Amino acid sequence: MGNFLSVFKGLYMSFGMFCTIPLPGYWNDSATKHMMPWFPLVGAVIGLIWWGLAMGLVFLENWVPAPLLAGVFMLIPLLFAGFIHLDGYMDTSDAVLSRRSVDEKMRILKDSHTGAFAVIMVVILFIMQYATSLSIFMQETNFALLVMIPIVSRSFSALSILCIRPMNPDGYAAIFRSDSPAPHRIVTVITVVAVFVLAWFIFGLTGIIVGGAVAVGFSIAMLCALKSFKFKGVSGDLAGFSLTIAEACGLITLAIV
Repeated sequence: MGNFLSVFKGLYMSFGMFCTIPLPGYWNDSATKHMMPWFPLVGAVIGLIWWGLAMGLVFLENWVPAPLLAGVFMLIPLLFAGFIHLDGYMDTSDAVLSRRSVDEKMRILKDSHTGAFAVIMVVILFIMQYATSLSIFMQETNFALLVMIPIVSRSFSALSILCIRPMNPDGYAAIFRSDSPAPHRIVTVITVVAVFVLAWFIFGLTGIIVGGAVAVGFSIAMLCALKSFKFKGVSGDLAGFSLTIAEACGLITLAIV
């Protein structure tokens, strides 16, 4: 019974840490190992909110300029994620683009100061996401496809934490791993497969293409980040970096298809 309750404590903590929906403060160290399998569910809630608010923005098109609506649209998932993954994107960009030694990159990754490369990369990201969001608003888009983007990105992020050894034994990537991670890995893989099966039945080939773009974007970003750190392991920052790029890939693909 205690383990069962611990699993649902992990659900509560996953929402509390990775989503800005107000929840009373709660943390239990023994339940951290159960947080990652719930991460895709956090993505599902953010995706549903994104879809709902996007439809509301479409309703305002007759009164509000499209560029302004596009700006709000692109910020919705970032706001509801509390910018936590964007922070990892900026930290990792700073470290990777420094072209220093691995030890120096790891020091930069932990540095709380914002470097020039982080600023440059976030500007590039925002320009691309804004242009993509504006393109989406200027054409007939099935906004329901937005739901699967955060689910797939968070599913792959959870798998990276659960399957790749942690860079820092005391970091988030380590404390989120169970001593016996196999059941959590299986649950997360089943979630990914279920999402793609549902995407096929609901959206057809378009759903597979958009979801596939998120998966490929995450995989390439993570592989590049791991290679830059000489495959010393994964961290929360690397997972956030890859998640951010993956969702940008999903949006770009949605604008094209």
